[in-house]
Amino acid sequence: MIPVPSQVRIWLAVGRTDMRRGMQGLALQVQETLGRDPHAGDLYVFRGRSGNLVKIIWHDGLGMSLYAKRLEKGRFLWPSPADGTVSISPAQLAYMLDGIDWRNPRHTFRPELAE
Repeated sequence: MIPVPSQVRIWLAVGRTDMRRGMQGLALQVQETLGRDPHAGDLYVFRGRSGNLVKIIWHDGLGMSLYAKRLEKGRFLWPSPADGTVSISPAQLAYMLDGIDWRNPRHTFRPELAE
């Protein structure tokens, strides 16, 4: 898991991204398409066309990091392309990276009776 400090904002780059891009290409996309500063310390999450791969760039003050995760089964849930950019919490990012619906997480077990 990415060590995300609590004050860092996480942005989903809505729509499709060319996943052949590396750190510099994604940082340029943040700057030109999203209109944000890629060196401000926020995390930017990108998803490819197939939906099973995400890339995350993050500048921690010392340097730029690039993280990638591919799901073996399933796809990452993503907002519709009309939404622009979406800000999510670190907990929602953790759900998303585990393949869980981050928009409406549900417990798999809920006790019926107190024991």
